[in-house]
Amino acid sequence: MDSRGLLAMGEVVRRSGFAASALRFYEAEGLITATRSPGGTRQFQRSELRRLAFIRAASNVGLTLEEVRAELDRLPQGRVPTKPDWQRITRHWRGRLNDQIASLERLRDGLDSCIGCGCLSLQRCQMTNRGDWMAASGDAPGAANLPALLRRPHPVRSGG
Repeated sequence: MDSRGLLAMGEVVRRSGFAASALRFYEAEGLITATRSPGGTRQFQRSELRRLAFIRAASNVGLTLEEVRAELDRLPQGRVPTKPDWQRITRHWRGRLNDQIASLERLRDGLDSCIGCGCLSLQRCQMTNRGDWMAASGDAPGAANLPALLRRPHPVRSGG
């Protein structure tokens, strides 16, 4: 750490668990902020560690990059977020997490109807869907019987 209280890239990498490439990506996306030293190296305020912890947690529960951005945009600029600040943003994604939990429970409870081929649905199975007659119905591609939340395209993650 330098005399101005800023953390060097290597220290943030060590403390956050994110790769340097992920930190550069999140900075480019506007999710975290870095300043430059006179020599041009990135330096971070300690508060960026909290933002990175939030990014990790949000990513691990399936929030998209856009959802993470929207939540981080609710945090104050120019000061370290307080506990009430964090509580305010977590209220916004509590419903999202509840929907995801319900979707995962439906998936878990429906797995025993799968014959083990990976299709997750006897209705979609090639053995019982002879001739792929369901394709003509215009349903969504892929595992269309999964809850919509579980069919979202997986977000591309950089590093960490």
